[in-house]
Amino acid sequence: MSSGIVKTCQQNKKLKLLILLHIGLSFFQPIYGQRSFKPFPQHVEYYKGCIKPNHVSQKTLDNTVSNFYYQWKNRFVKTVLGKQEKYIWFEGVGKKQCVSEGQGYGMIITALMADADPEAKNIYDDLYRYYQSHHDKKSKYLMAWAQFTNGKSDDATSATDGDLDIAYSLLLADKQWGSKGTINYINAAKNMLAAIMKYEVNPNTYSLLLCDGIEAESKDYYATRSSDFMPSHFKAFKGVTNDKRWEKVINANYKLFNQMQVRYSPDAGLIPDFIVDLSTKAKPAPAKFLESIYDGQYNYNACRVPWRIATDLILNGDNRSKALIDKINKWVRETTKNTPYNLSAGYTLTGNDIKGRYFEALSFIAPFAVAAMTDKNNQQWLNNIWDYLIDFKLKDYDYYDNTIKLLDMIIISGNYWDVRP
Repeated sequence: MSSGIVKTCQQNKKLKLLILLHIGLSFFQPIYGQRSFKPFPQHVEYYKGCIKPNHVSQKTLDNTVSNFYYQWKNRFVKTVLGKQEKYIWFEGVGKKQCVSEGQGYGMIITALMADADPEAKNIYDDLYRYYQSHHDKKSKYLMAWAQFTNGKSDDATSATDGDLDIAYSLLLADKQWGSKGTINYINAAKNMLAAIMKYEVNPNTYSLLLCDGIEAESKDYYATRSSDFMPSHFKAFKGVTNDKRWEKVINANYKLFNQMQVRYSPDAGLIPDFIVDLSTKAKPAPAKFLESIYDGQYNYNACRVPWRIATDLILNGDNRSKALIDKINKWVRETTKNTPYNLSAGYTLTGNDIKGRYFEALSFIAPFAVAAMTDKNNQQWLNNIWDYLIDFKLKDYDYYDNTIKLLDMIIISGNYWDVRP
C-alpha cells in the first residue's frame, strides 16, 4: 500500500473516531445532565455584617455539607417504581409516603447541590415530575399536600408552605440549568405563582392562607401559619412576576410579626405556630386550633421562623428582619447561657421551656444557628451551635429534623444563593 493511501486511510479513521466521539458525547449529555451555572460550593458573599462559623475552614464547611447531603439523599430520596418520578420520603408516618412540604425542601436542596452531586439535575426533574403527578383538585399547579403509602393522594387541598418552596426551587432550577431543556422551569414557576396568589393568599389582609381549601366564609380565612412567611422567597417572586401584590404580602406580614412580638412576646421575641383574628386584632391561636395544644406557642411550625426571617437579612439586608431576629438572638443566648446543650424543643411565648420538651430537636437548633449569622457579636455562639448541630447522627432523627438541618447547613456554610441578579 502506498504512503498516500496509508495516509488517507489514517485520516478517514481519525475522522470516523471524531464523528463517533461527537455522537457519543451528544448521546450521553442528557443522561448525565447539562452544565450547572452555580455549582456547589458557591461561597456567597452575604449581606454586610453577616457571619459564618470562623473556627473551621471553608473547605471543612463545604465538605461537612456535602457529606451530610449524601447521607440525607440515600435515606430520603426515593424513586417511584416504573416511573421517572422521585419523592422525599416521609418515612410512612401516618401512612404518608410524601408531603408537599418535604417535596419543596428536597427540590431546593437538590438545585443548590448541583455538581457536588452529578445526578442533581436528573433527581430534580424526577422530583418535579412527582409534584406534577400529584396536584390537588383546585389547581393543577398546586401540589396535593399528602401522598400515602398505598399510592393514593389526599388531593382535596394543598399546603401553602410546600407550594411556596416548590415554586422557589423552580426559580433556582432556572438559574442553575436554564429553562430550554425538557422542563421549562421559569414558566412552571410563573404558573405556580399565579395559582399561589389566587388560592393561597388572602386578598384582604395579604396574609398566607393555610391551604387552597380555605374559603372566604371559613373561620380560618383570617388565620395563618407563621412559618409560611418567607420574605426572601417573596422578593424573588415579585422580581420574576412583577406582581406588586408580593410586596404587600411582605409588608403586611412583617407588620404582623412585629405586632406579635410587641404584644405577646416582648422579652423572647417568639412567634406562635398559628396566628388568628387577622381581620380584627391578631392573636396567637388557641390550643388545638389545628394541630396540638401548643398551636399558640413556639412549637414545631414556628421553630422555622428564625431561619425564614433571618434569610431575608442574610440575602437582602432588610432592617425589619434585623429588628425581629435581634430580639430572638438576645433571648436565646441569655436563656441558654450561650450553651446550645440548653436548647429545648419548644417554648411558650414568654420564653419558658414547654414542659417535657427538654430534648434535642434539630428543627429548633438549626434555625437558631441561621439567626445567629445576622450579627458579628454572635460569633462564638454560632460556632458553638455549628459544632453541636453537626455532631448529631442522621440515623437518630427523622425526615423533618434532618431536612431542616441540611437546608440550614447550606445557608450557614455560605452556599445559599439568591435567584435575583
